[in-house]
Amino acid sequence: MKYHWLNKKNNDELIVFFAGWSFDFKPFEFLECFKNDVLFVYDYNEIESLNPELFENYSKKTLITWSMGVFAANLLQEQFKNFDKKIAVNGTPFPVDDEFGIPQKPFLLTLRHAKTGLEGKFYQNVFETEHEFEKYQKTPVERTIDNRVDELKSLYERIKVHQNSYEKFYDFALISASDKIIPPKNQINFWQAKAPYKILESGHFPFYNFKSWDEIAQAAENLAH
Repeated sequence: MKYHWLNKKNNDELIVFFAGWSFDFKPFEFLECFKNDVLFVYDYNEIESLNPELFENYSKKTLITWSMGVFAANLLQEQFKNFDKKIAVNGTPFPVDDEFGIPQKPFLLTLRHAKTGLEGKFYQNVFETEHEFEKYQKTPVERTIDNRVDELKSLYERIKVHQNSYEKFYDFALISASDKIIPPKNQINFWQAKAPYKILESGHFPFYNFKSWDEIAQAAENLAH
């Protein structure tokens, strides 16, 4: 697991973001940080606790997790118990599940052909439109394909062991209506009894619809089913 400060100016407010599988911080650098220090967490080849000193001296702390990052952060939930707000975006703590996540059959196909997918259509499916995909291609992920393939294998080993139960952790969920990676119906199946959720008119990567990290955090407020 790696982390990168997108903004570190000793602000009063902190946002910690857990990315999805195969991503790094490069495609997210367009988001304004404004009054927030922003810690970007990615690469789940290993999942281990972060140094608690990273979270010290902040008056307000928000956790935002996306896709497989929803699962990864949930494994470390003790670290985030005292955060003011915890938001899941297009993901659940049951990431490979026929009812609550990616159905097992397509996931195993993705796992088996991960290298080919990363070289081809995977990222096209992450984005809702061709325009968004072209935007991504201007600031793409910089990690090696082998590193990203290994990450998915490692994640699946963790999922098989740890995807058993869920204790109340997340406060809000954002679900994209046009998500081609994790079926929106399955996300709703999970969150409808667990946390307030909001439907976004976007694909699996909804972030081009926002201008700042604060805007993403605000989107989870005043939710109604």
